Amino acid sequence: MISPVSDANHVQPQTAVQPPPARKPASATTQPAAVTDTVQLSNAAKIAKEATETQAQTAHEAGTGDLQARALLAREAAAHASAK
Repeated sequence: MISPVSDANHVQPQTAVQPPPARKPASATTQPAAVTDTVQLSNAAKIAKEATETQAQTAHEAGTGDLQARALLAREAAAHASAK
């Protein structure tokens, strides 16, 4: 019985396995949020600003819907009406 003998080795070519590129952690790639400072006027500063406001400024603010300006105009109108 004769069996065929093959001298050729059937080796499949292997592809070189390359590791995936190194990934940076997500926190390292994101920029930190910018810090913003806000300034808030104290109540005394708000009162002083309102006290030095002109009649025209108050009327303009009342026309745009400022409730404080409307109340001030109403008080001034009532005081003016009672003085007559």
